[in-house]
Amino acid sequence: MAADTAAGAAKTAPAAPRSRKSVTGTRKAVAALFLLPALVLLGALVVYPIGYSVIRSFYDQSGDSFAGFDNYRALFTDDGIRTALKNNIIWVVFAPTVATALGLIFAVLTERVRWGTAFKLVVFMPMAISMLAAGIIFRLVYDQDPDKGVANAVWVGVHDTFAQSSAFPKAHPGRESPLEPAGGGAFVTKGTVSAGDTVTLPLVGVPPDVMPDDAKPAAAPKPEDDRITGSAWQDFTRGKGVGTLNQVDPSELGYAGMRIEAVKDGKVVETATAAADGAFSFSSKADGAQLRLPASNFKEPYNGLDWLGPSLVTPAVIGSYIWMWAGFAMVLIAAGLAGMPRELLEAARVDGANEWQVFRRVTVPLLAPVLAVVTVTLMINVLKVFDLVFIIAPGSSQDDANVLALELYRKGFSEDQPGVASAIAVFLLLLVIPVMWFNVRRLRREVRR
Repeated sequence: MAADTAAGAAKTAPAAPRSRKSVTGTRKAVAALFLLPALVLLGALVVYPIGYSVIRSFYDQSGDSFAGFDNYRALFTDDGIRTALKNNIIWVVFAPTVATALGLIFAVLTERVRWGTAFKLVVFMPMAISMLAAGIIFRLVYDQDPDKGVANAVWVGVHDTFAQSSAFPKAHPGRESPLEPAGGGAFVTKGTVSAGDTVTLPLVGVPPDVMPDDAKPAAAPKPEDDRITGSAWQDFTRGKGVGTLNQVDPSELGYAGMRIEAVKDGKVVETATAAADGAFSFSSKADGAQLRLPASNFKEPYNGLDWLGPSLVTPAVIGSYIWMWAGFAMVLIAAGLAGMPRELLEAARVDGANEWQVFRRVTVPLLAPVLAVVTVTLMINVLKVFDLVFIIAPGSSQDDANVLALELYRKGFSEDQPGVASAIAVFLLLLVIPVMWFNVRRLRREVRR
């Protein structure tokens, strides 16, 4: 009886589990075989270079002698690397923040306009341009000459709207002139003037083809009993031996808009402005005064900012980066907005919140995971920025715009210091790893939700 029970139990016992295949029915060995080429490439192109760089960073320039941590010590003692490190901090703090903020603003605002899709296309279009092409574009944008550089053309246009530049920056007294320097770029008559006098203020130095458009042929001053009359003009006639020195000739033009001051005892008692033919006059208040042409008449034209100079080159290059990557941030944030529950926004509006409060208290908190991913991704990107700095910054200010990736290139190829270059590469890797880890962890958390 016991034997029959044992036999029955043996028949009903479940069979031993077989080895499972993958979902697609592929054996592990076959899967590993297919992954092998990718693993070989990954090892050859990623793992080996990283390992070699770590080892090389502990050797000297020749690669024969062990240098210990000397190459890493240079990261904090070499002036060029310290400047690069400082600039990288500026990049990491400002570039991702501004690009993400602009992307957020663009994404929110374009939801409310009919042509939002077209605007997004225009903003995202720079992403299709390579860093090399963008660098060349912005090298031209930041050109110092306002006739070439768009940035300075706009800046000079705005400046000249509120502070008109002088039309006579190169004007100065000629030979045997009644004028003499007064200091600070001004000129003053050698003697005083009296009521009934006529005064001539001849100047040279302004090419005839750049004289003001409203300038007319100069008129010789005519005496008036109770006034002081005069003329300020371009005392130059083309052709050798043509024209009379310090006298008005028919082909010579007046200095239209020239400002003249009557100065007595160091104080300006009266001012006048030359007409289109250069004529001006003073009342009897100017009796006994000297006539002065203030320095404002000869102020050099404003040529804008030196965008690629030592003080502005880093912000200028960051501006070009933001132009390229704000569209990337906008597209990702717009995707987050599309998945946002609209009933929460409507509930906030029903409760009396205005649009700014809805944006600050509802929209931004709900978009916080997306904003974090975008910001961290851009931080990883700016840590290895190289192309824009190398192309946009001219040689005279490239040291001031230096970043770690550019310094790595310079140490490794220009200065022949492969040990220091390897140390910079390892240092960059150490900076990127925590940021990448945070980004991956954030993405995994979103997947679990």
